[in-house]
Amino acid sequence: MATGFPRDPNEDTEWNEILRDFGILPPKEEPKDEIEEMVLRLQKEAMVKPYEKMTLAQLKEAEDEFDDEDMKAIEIYREKRLQEWKALKKKQKFGELREISGNQYVSEVTNAEKDVWVIIHLYRSSIPVCLLVNQHLSLLARKFPETKFVKAIVNSCIQHYHDNCLPTIFVYKNGQIEGKFIGIIECGGINLKLEELEWKLAETGAIQTDLEENPKKDIVDVMVSSIRNASIYDDTNSSNSDNDDTK
Repeated sequence: MATGFPRDPNEDTEWNEILRDFGILPPKEEPKDEIEEMVLRLQKEAMVKPYEKMTLAQLKEAEDEFDDEDMKAIEIYREKRLQEWKALKKKQKFGELREISGNQYVSEVTNAEKDVWVIIHLYRSSIPVCLLVNQHLSLLARKFPETKFVKAIVNSCIQHYHDNCLPTIFVYKNGQIEGKFIGIIECGGINLKLEELEWKLAETGAIQTDLEENPKKDIVDVMVSSIRNASIYDDTNSSNSDNDDTK
């Protein structure tokens, strides 16, 4: 039997409005905002699970608080965190300037692990620049823990090594010397700055610096300019001298 009621109570008709006014029909349902729904859905998907903020130890303690579905996700997450931790430990396994002796040179430097960069400083403690280089290398070792930094008293490695050749820095990789700086001038001078040494070592490939340009660039440019100007001056004087001779 027909009741006379509309089939769609949300239909926009005058009759429906009258029925709503008398409370016979419920209030009309407002259409959902699709954009708002999408935002809410994305926010829900972006929510971080509690276990994603936990350490491995905290995960172990909180295992009873999660259901089976969470536990499966936790196992995957735990394995991922474990692998990340192992990779980080492998990458950051040095982090200090270590002292070695001459009889450790082959094992620590020449035969170091595959693809590991090794920077060794041969020094003599009576030479001030050597001590300065050691200070800088200690800081760089902490900044670049994936690179091995070692130092050795030169006499324990090479007998009768001349002081003029100190400081000496060798850069090794896979048993091959990839870079070397012998003597005060090549190492950067008596006023060597940390950033200057960092740039030198980065040029060999041993470290990945965040410096954007050579800290000594301005000094080098001035030196090159001075040499160029001196050369032009000499050429001019030589030309004038030749002209005077022909008169």
